[in-house]
Amino acid sequence: MSNLKIIRYGAWAAVAVLALASGVVVYQQTAGTKSVENLVSPISAIGGPFSVVDGNGQPVTDADMKGKPSLYLFGFTFCPDVCPTTLSDMQGWISALGPDADKLNFAFVSVDPERDTPDVMRDYVAAFDSRIKPLTGSREQIDGMLKAYRVYSKKVPLDDGGYTMDHSAAVFLMDADNHFFGTIAYGEAEESALAKLRRMIEKSGKSTT
Repeated sequence: MSNLKIIRYGAWAAVAVLALASGVVVYQQTAGTKSVENLVSPISAIGGPFSVVDGNGQPVTDADMKGKPSLYLFGFTFCPDVCPTTLSDMQGWISALGPDADKLNFAFVSVDPERDTPDVMRDYVAAFDSRIKPLTGSREQIDGMLKAYRVYSKKVPLDDGGYTMDHSAAVFLMDADNHFFGTIAYGEAEESALAKLRRMIEKSGKSTT
């Protein structure tokens, strides 16, 4: 563990148990630097109403996601590594779950709606799996969802005049009633991730096994 991580963990010692329970991490992307730090919120406060649009520009709300447990990955299409890596992982989970994958909702939510228009999101996510819902919207709509899910997101200017986005890297797991169930950490082992997903399915009463 680096000295930077040791310092950060020491600073958050008083809330270490909650941090581990929520499993929420922040992946910071800057020009040439990367770091990971904890993002802690009361578990019961994670999640809530939202109204965004899908890759076809059609409205999607939290009510549309009810009835199945859901996975939410927050990121952006210009993401250099975390988002495509996690979407590839999600693609692998879908394949490994087989028919049970249809008992879950999978969603990729943009934290950069200015660049991630519905068609951009649709084409980007289509490269992974059609069952992953691309979600975006206006800045106001996205900010509302980020607030509801206690997701960290920040625009970071780059030296070339562009920008990147710092954002929470964990996959948020919600049960069939849209209540917080847990997270899958960035880079978490497939066996561990699949065990969490199968528990969600079993709890929802929709597993065939």
